[in-house]
Amino acid sequence: MIIIHDRDDVRHELEPHDKKALLLQLRPMKVGIIGLCNGNAACGTCHVYVEKEWLDRLPEPDEYEAEMLEEVAGRRENSRLSCQIEYGPELDGLEMTVAPRS
Repeated sequence: MIIIHDRDDVRHELEPHDKKALLLQLRPMKVGIIGLCNGNAACGTCHVYVEKEWLDRLPEPDEYEAEMLEEVAGRRENSRLSCQIEYGPELDGLEMTVAPRS
C-alpha cells in the first residue's frame, strides 16, 4: 500500500501494482496527478513530495527527471516525479504528497 495526500491534505490509500509507474496508478484516483507527458519526465504535472524517510529507498533521479525537477515550481529536496517511481514491494508503506500546481 502507498499513502498519497492530495493538495487539500486528504489522505488516500492505494494498493499499487508491481512494476508499474505510480503516475499511471494515481492519475485515475483524481488526487491531482495529471501526467500530461504520459510519463516521459517532460512536464512536471506529476510532481510529488516523498516523505524524507523514503527517499533513500528510491533510485536516484535519472538525467531527464533531474532536469525536469530543476524547472518545477515549489521544488524541494524531497521532490520527485511520480512517473519515474516504479512500485515494488520495497516501497510498501510509501507516503507522499501531491505538490501544488504552479
